Amino acid sequence: MNEPSVLDYLIERLTFWREKTVQIPSPETPADDQLAEGRDGQQLTAGFQVQRWLIWLPPLLAWAAQLLLEPPSRSVLPAVILYLGAAGVLLVLVWKNFWAYALPSVDQAGPLAEGIKWKWLVGGLLSSLLAFFLFLGNRFSLLNTPFWLFGLAAVIVSLWSPRQWFARLRLTWERFLEMGFRISPWQILTLAVFGLAAFFRFYRLGDVPPEMFSDHAEKLIDVSNVLRGQYAIFFIRNTGREAFQMYLTAAVARLFNTGISFLSLKIGTSLAGLLMLPYIYLLGKELANRRVGLMALFTAGVAYWPNVTARVALRFALYPLFAAPTLFYLIRGLRERRRNDFIYAGLALGLGLHGYSPFRVVPVLVVIIVLLFFLHQRNQKGIRTAVQGLLIAGLISTLIFLPLIRFALNNPEIFTYRMNTRMTSLETELPGPPLVIFLKNLAKSAVMFQWDNGNIWVHSIPGRPALGVISAGLFSLGVLILLVRYLKKRHWLDVSLLVSIPVLMLPSVLSLAFPAENPSLNRSGGAIIPVFILVGLGLDSIWLTLKKNYPGRIGKWLAGLVVVIVLGLSAVTNGRLVFRDYYQQFKQSAWNTSEMGEVIRQFADTVGSHDQVWVVPYPHWVDTRLVGIHAEREVVDYALGPEEIPLTQQISSPKMFLVKPEDEETLRILQEVYPEGLEKTYISEIPSRNFLIYYVLR
Repeated sequence: MNEPSVLDYLIERLTFWREKTVQIPSPETPADDQLAEGRDGQQLTAGFQVQRWLIWLPPLLAWAAQLLLEPPSRSVLPAVILYLGAAGVLLVLVWKNFWAYALPSVDQAGPLAEGIKWKWLVGGLLSSLLAFFLFLGNRFSLLNTPFWLFGLAAVIVSLWSPRQWFARLRLTWERFLEMGFRISPWQILTLAVFGLAAFFRFYRLGDVPPEMFSDHAEKLIDVSNVLRGQYAIFFIRNTGREAFQMYLTAAVARLFNTGISFLSLKIGTSLAGLLMLPYIYLLGKELANRRVGLMALFTAGVAYWPNVTARVALRFALYPLFAAPTLFYLIRGLRERRRNDFIYAGLALGLGLHGYSPFRVVPVLVVIIVLLFFLHQRNQKGIRTAVQGLLIAGLISTLIFLPLIRFALNNPEIFTYRMNTRMTSLETELPGPPLVIFLKNLAKSAVMFQWDNGNIWVHSIPGRPALGVISAGLFSLGVLILLVRYLKKRHWLDVSLLVSIPVLMLPSVLSLAFPAENPSLNRSGGAIIPVFILVGLGLDSIWLTLKKNYPGRIGKWLAGLVVVIVLGLSAVTNGRLVFRDYYQQFKQSAWNTSEMGEVIRQFADTVGSHDQVWVVPYPHWVDTRLVGIHAEREVVDYALGPEEIPLTQQISSPKMFLVKPEDEETLRILQEVYPEGLEKTYISEIPSRNFLIYYVLR
């Protein structure tokens, strides 16, 4: 009855300054105490059975803590205590070598690159310079675009290293020959995980989210202009937007025959959200191993945060889409000293600058990572690699960014307007000292993964954490493990990954004029990449620890079972967040323009036509352009002011007017002008979204 418990042992370990009171059984224990063999072959005696139980505590305490932080009922103090307990136990287990985690592989130099082809370089720069002067009037044209593309291609040729490319191709071919035409179980598993991620990106895409809002109308007007041959470099509508989404959506509309529609926007951004995932897998391999990459791919594939920011059909998914390959190729280029990787990084970096304005922070991160690599090097070759890599990536990205550079120089106030309205007092006075606001914003963003992802309903569930319970707990463990790993190995990659999280969140943190907009999942979207790699690292450490502390097949099967259960729970909980909670709160918050569009379509297909329908605007009601897009899959504005209603008498009947029920003035005018009209209330799925239909049949 006096035998010490696991809790007694834990308390003694944590209070190491006290006198030892708990006696650990010696190796000379009774024969019925079994022996366990660790991963490294060491014999774990019965005396170590107590510690074996402790390995379950860090993840369980972290998940219990996160459960307490789930809305609506939250218990902050117990959650903080549990999180601190998880961290304390984990550190003790790491100190006593009972907790295992993946280590970064050693940086290795690849084949030497050839010299620079100077003629191609000079020719490419001259062609690019000519294109720069030809980028006039904010237009891509048949005159400037060929010079721009040729200049970029020539510079790439001048820096390209066929030797490195053929070396990697030969390695791939040798691996293929070893396997033949067989597909390994790991490849099947990876494809299955990617397929699951694709399912989460495209399942119920037509109705999650269910409605458009005004930003979508602005985008679709720009897409319509592209399809009509107006090839802008920067779209100045709605405070200004980069061009990539407009051209992507135009291609989707033509390729899938989806026209000017919400679905066209959704397909493009959901594809962007999906194509980011392979680079998360590859980055996980660079950080640790392929297991970390696959676990990061899985958790990011099913997660609520990247899912909703891709489905909302705005440019948000373009931020992580281009940030992921930029970071991967930059890191691999630094680790293996491959010039071609720096070219790829520059391509991704330049394209990203045409995507979503928060991406403008990524060049800053590139410089920081190169600087961290530089500071951790002790040889001249490594230093030379860092400098060359930064110059190559910078040159390539600058050439791709060239059209926007010309636009920004000609129109600096337009190009920087949106950014300046958030960072300065251009639109409204700052609500306090800038440094104080910045630090408060930084603190709010730092805890958004476990606490609050902001209050913007269009791309989040207001008031809940950015991560689900499973992912948030694993992320917390992953951060601690990466810190421990860096303190032990001093590897530049570890500190680079940690630093990348706050840097990639700066576009949200720097919302100084509107601090209520921080944190925001869209402007922090680039942080998806390092965050889910740390989630994968945390889960992988559980896998390794279970295998290390349990013997033989038992450890392997137990570790596999735990990982499957954890990932399964993550998929189920995140699916509920996206397809139930997010869908329902979005439907309750958005105006039902799709229902209005359907009413107009039915009217036009039966007794009337699209030219005989109007929507009477009312403050803070529907965007009448969205009604037209739903009705005709074209940009049509059905707005008709109340004062213009008498003018419709010149148009033959039948006619139909859609009116907000609270608009008594419009109803009075309609009854005066068309006393024979019929009034009907359309009963929406959402009671607060009913609207009036006023028919004039003769």
